[in-house]
Amino acid sequence: MARLRQEADPGEAGLDPKALDRLDQHFAHYVDEGRLPGFLVAVSRGGRVAHLTTHGRRDIAAGLPVETDTLWRIYSMTKPVTAVAALLLVEEGRLSLDDPVDRHLPAFAEPRVYVSGSGADTVTRPAAGPILVRHLMTHTAGLTFAFYHSHPVDALYRDADLESSVVPGSDLAHTVDVYASLPLQFEPGTQWNYSVASNVLGRVIEVVSGQPLDTFFAERIFGPLGMTDAGFRVTDEQAGRLAELYGDADGGGIEPIPGLPLRGRPRFLSGSGGMVASAHDMHRFMELLRRRGELDGIRLLAPETVDLMTSNHLPGGADLRAFGSKPAHDEPGNDGVGFGLGVSVVIDPARTQAPSGLGTYGWSGVATTTFWVDPSRDLTVQFMTQVRPKSSHTIFPDLKRLVHEAVVG
Repeated sequence: MARLRQEADPGEAGLDPKALDRLDQHFAHYVDEGRLPGFLVAVSRGGRVAHLTTHGRRDIAAGLPVETDTLWRIYSMTKPVTAVAALLLVEEGRLSLDDPVDRHLPAFAEPRVYVSGSGADTVTRPAAGPILVRHLMTHTAGLTFAFYHSHPVDALYRDADLESSVVPGSDLAHTVDVYASLPLQFEPGTQWNYSVASNVLGRVIEVVSGQPLDTFFAERIFGPLGMTDAGFRVTDEQAGRLAELYGDADGGGIEPIPGLPLRGRPRFLSGSGGMVASAHDMHRFMELLRRRGELDGIRLLAPETVDLMTSNHLPGGADLRAFGSKPAHDEPGNDGVGFGLGVSVVIDPARTQAPSGLGTYGWSGVATTTFWVDPSRDLTVQFMTQVRPKSSHTIFPDLKRLVHEAVVG
């Protein structure tokens, strides 16, 4: 266990203490109004934590406070970790971004693309080309999520018992084979659609490395980086530090809801959203990226590899709104934001929904967790809470605006 600690004075780090107080008070109101159980926010400059606040409860019923060693389900913030794992194999020459996925997962041979119809009357045609590893890492493979309810292929995922992206009771290998049996929404590489692709990438990592995904992560990422609490499960010793998960209650406020099955090793190891981590763990991971692949004398990736990961890979410099499948991604929050290998990348700050530096990259999780790295200001930020909202809210744009206002040097 390791705790995140404040290491620098905000003023010396170029942060305005009064603006940081406004940030804290803004989200404290969310807690006071019953919209969040509690939260942790950390802002770092040059790798040193210059602002660290915890507020509210990690478990409301038990009266347990959020602490700096609280554990959080980070859900889709797992995806950048999965991308780093794949890039480790790329650097070793065991995997290529241009490998056809079926070279490692034969079930993806001869993919078919949706043409028309629905259900049993769905019409498909052979894809013009294979799904590549880079398509998985950029969410341009043609895969989808069952919960979108915006395309007939989404419904086919629901018909295949993929409402939660996993066939109930199955493991990663079987679930990925089910993905492969379903049609693609579009030709690989022609659109962006946030999807189950990181689960497929996780299975590729297992096959290429010859190790289960949790073992590979632990040996190649968590151990070397000192991410002492990160993983796909919590032990008996860790369990008391795990935050309760909440959702919106029908009558207003929030109520406990089921979360990831973290007690005991999960049968399904999700490279899309299976991780639990502490703020210290995420700080270490962000530092690896901010320092372009090296931390405390340990180099996991070459600087050029991290630069590749954190550059926009959408064709023609497109952003997520222009290149995203419609209507699922036609959102104002996607303006000015491209996508790299497992992370979003700001490509036009003038068009983003909230203030962001050019080249800022990161990702968020469905339980309202987020992180980003802003290379132009040598800034890293993370926000942790545990609420799965029924609809979108303004927490992330507000957080970015308030952090932006706090940077004065």
